[in-house]
Amino acid sequence: MAKRGGFPGGGMPGNMNNLMKQAQKMQKQMEEATKELEAKEVTAKAGGGAVEVTVSGKKEVTKVKLTEEIVDPDDIEMLEDLIMAATNEALRQMEEISSNSMSKITGGLGGGFPF
Repeated sequence: MAKRGGFPGGGMPGNMNNLMKQAQKMQKQMEEATKELEAKEVTAKAGGGAVEVTVSGKKEVTKVKLTEEIVDPDDIEMLEDLIMAATNEALRQMEEISSNSMSKITGGLGGGFPF
């Protein structure tokens, strides 16, 4: 008849405590890293610097800067494309910073954290 309850040798409960402590420590580090990331900003340029877009760590556009010569009423599509390109590049850079920051904490464990 199998023993009820437990872990053979009694070694597992201590390991579970250690795992829980490590998980709590990792969670706290991730929360701190998330706060730090949210305070960061990344600026990307397009059109040789004619369009600049700044994105926050919360992945929100915080600033769009255009040079006067890029504003051509006869070519709105080019301006729209440049804004889109600069925005996408800034978001990509912020995602890379976020991903690198989280992988330092998780040690490459993965887990698909939504940060």
